Amino acid sequence: QVQLVESGGGSVQAGGSLRLSCAASGRTSSTTMGWFRQTPGKEREFVAAISYFSVTKYNEDSVKGRFTISRDNAKGMVYLELNSLKPEDTAVYYCAARGGRTSAVDTDYPYWGQGTQVTVSS
Repeated sequence: QVQLVESGGGSVQAGGSLRLSCAASGRTSSTTMGWFRQTPGKEREFVAAISYFSVTKYNEDSVKGRFTISRDNAKGMVYLELNSLKPEDTAVYYCAARGGRTSAVDTDYPYWGQGTQVTVSS
């Protein structure tokens, strides 16, 4: 079992930055961590993922060059740095965990946090 708790969401103006954090506890060894986001009425969207050894994968179409995922295995933390934010980045951001390689498919992740709201105003 893996428990995940996100933090760091908030409201910013377009062009601003936020840093999301995800605290992982439980059986976190060798886990791949992912960030997804969701807005009302839409399907959950992959944002980024990072393997235990920091191999990364991004949704290049929507976050290329603006978001950075990282992790600190010793602290059990995963981070998502959000820069140059746009109103269309507004969503609830979820942290997720799985064993194995990075994946952009949400159903590959059995463990999820409760989400943190990011709101970007124009």
